[in-house]
Amino acid sequence: MSPSQSVEVSDTAPSGETKIRRASQQVNGLIERPVDGVDTVTDVLNYAARVHGTKNAVGWREIIDVHEEEKEIKKNVGGKEVVEKKKWKYFQLGDYQYISFVQVKEAAQEIALGLVDLGIEKGQVFNIYAQTSVNWQLVQHACCSIGTVIATAYDTLGESGLQHALNEPDCAGVFTNSDLLPTLLNVVPNTPSIRYIIYDGKASQAHLDKIKAVRDGAITVLHLDELRARGKGKDEAPLRDRAPKRPDLACIMYTSGSTGAPKGVLLTHANLISAVGSIRNHTIGQNLKSSDYFLAFLPLSHVLEYIVELALFFIGVTTGYGRVKTLTDASVRNCLGDIRAFRPTIMVGVPAVWELIRKGIVGKVNSSGGLKKSVFNGALDLKKLGIPGVTQLIDAAILSQVRAQTGGRLRLTLSGGAALSKETQEFLTLALVTVLQGYGLTESCGMCAILSPEHFEYGTAGAPVGSIEIKLLDVPDAGYFATNKTPQGEILIRGPSVTSGYFKRDDLNQDESIFTKDGWFRTGDVGQWNANGTLSIIDRIKNLVKLQGGEYIALERLESTYKSCNLVSNICVHADTNAKQPIAIVIPHVPNLRHYLASTGNKSINSEAEIHELCEKPEVAALVLKECNAAGKKAGFKPMEMLQAVILTPDEWTPESGLVTAAQKIQRKKIAETFSKEIKAAYKNQD
Repeated sequence: MSPSQSVEVSDTAPSGETKIRRASQQVNGLIERPVDGVDTVTDVLNYAARVHGTKNAVGWREIIDVHEEEKEIKKNVGGKEVVEKKKWKYFQLGDYQYISFVQVKEAAQEIALGLVDLGIEKGQVFNIYAQTSVNWQLVQHACCSIGTVIATAYDTLGESGLQHALNEPDCAGVFTNSDLLPTLLNVVPNTPSIRYIIYDGKASQAHLDKIKAVRDGAITVLHLDELRARGKGKDEAPLRDRAPKRPDLACIMYTSGSTGAPKGVLLTHANLISAVGSIRNHTIGQNLKSSDYFLAFLPLSHVLEYIVELALFFIGVTTGYGRVKTLTDASVRNCLGDIRAFRPTIMVGVPAVWELIRKGIVGKVNSSGGLKKSVFNGALDLKKLGIPGVTQLIDAAILSQVRAQTGGRLRLTLSGGAALSKETQEFLTLALVTVLQGYGLTESCGMCAILSPEHFEYGTAGAPVGSIEIKLLDVPDAGYFATNKTPQGEILIRGPSVTSGYFKRDDLNQDESIFTKDGWFRTGDVGQWNANGTLSIIDRIKNLVKLQGGEYIALERLESTYKSCNLVSNICVHADTNAKQPIAIVIPHVPNLRHYLASTGNKSINSEAEIHELCEKPEVAALVLKECNAAGKKAGFKPMEMLQAVILTPDEWTPESGLVTAAQKIQRKKIAETFSKEIKAAYKNQD
């Protein structure tokens, strides 16, 4: 039996708690830095330039052309079919071009000195409201190197959320993209502290003139290239005089606001560097080499992407920036998508990304014909047996075409941000690449636990990282106790990578249901310690619902499994105290749904009908319900966890509609309100 991946470090535990556990290598203390002498984000920049030098650090693709294609979309509005014409934009991109680690440092320092020349002071806050890109990183490194705090804002954030993220920390300036200037223009009149706007890309002169006219020209607007030119050749004394210290605040990272206004999580250099150290010293970090290639496309305003990129930059991995809209060949014109163009060896994604990839593979297999489908499924079944030699043969002879779709070099991926279903993790691990799971929060710099490649298993978040210690606290109402055969309870974390609190939120910082007096942060997540010392995530306390029969169900856990159904694109599981079972609001995966309907041989259903028509058919909903519950049954769900009904909707949930956050987390309350009539009808029909 392999040794436990975490160990108890406290002799006793108070009643209602488990003993404190740490990574098995950290019995004598928690990790605070990756190597001696690296204590700040700026130290990471300097270290990488010194150690990795002229090696390619970051790459990007320029937009060569934009192709517009018009399509007709049919919708049902007020019981009538309405045809709308929509224009779809597709990018044509050039090849990847790169700058070295030394050039990243040079560019960041020039931008930093440009900011100093503008009048940005140490301790002031500069907001980054932009898409994930090389320039995002250059600006954040520039700010850190002169002791200027960055605040983050998702590029999908609505006007009210953006205004909050600019006003609460009294931001002196903001970096953005030219295509986000229209949104910023609507907000700037209500953000009195903003004095500087830096942008990249090609901006409309009209937008620039309107912004400059706000507050009678008191706002300075510069292109990033102009700012960099302003700092080039300037005296470097400010870089020495204003260099950050370990305890200094580095970042106010705003959450996506799934429970109200976004909260600004305070992350010091010490917090961030401890997290980088925990990744480097974890076995996953020891599996990462400077010869690796990382494809970056998640929002850098999300802590998972931010901390992973910082750690990989330290290690010397080459990062290529992509866009969610240009990842695949189908989403671009006259060029390869980002994945095949860059050919990554490492990727990090959230469950929605992996579900999309899985369903894309399934869709292609389904359309390849019965014989190829049987061969593919047979290959996966054989791989599950783990027969030496056979696995390699299957990979080379059968699955190589699947792997070619990601460039053919992908060897390791990490899923974070929410729970990934065992079914999807297993499918992708067999068909494509090893998928590891992790667990973390913004408040922990994205890192609490990571699954080790050497101790791979399904359905666990792995062992605690080296900068965190964990204990579990009883949740009596739901039956989660430290004394259970498998210890369960709310996850509490403590360590050098854990935040000290929220910006200007003393009400939360003094709340002992969030921050305890002895330094623990209560995550609100429910976990369990497995026999091998790994941690599994069960659900969020706020998403535990007590049903009519008195049993609790965990909505997020149910969603992660039901989302693995090939007919589901997105899902929200709903229940209340009057319900016997949950129901689900489902956005169907259109290609897979059409293929499935055609395969049933039911001539009363036209599989090629408009999607809104299919969503209105009770017999289609019944088929989706059947397939979802098949996934639930396979996962071992209890009867009260099985879906009672599904409500189908053809419309995607977007941050603009308010049904998901900027980080694509579902807004349960708003979804329940939007579909209240359908929910009532679904339960009434089942009585």
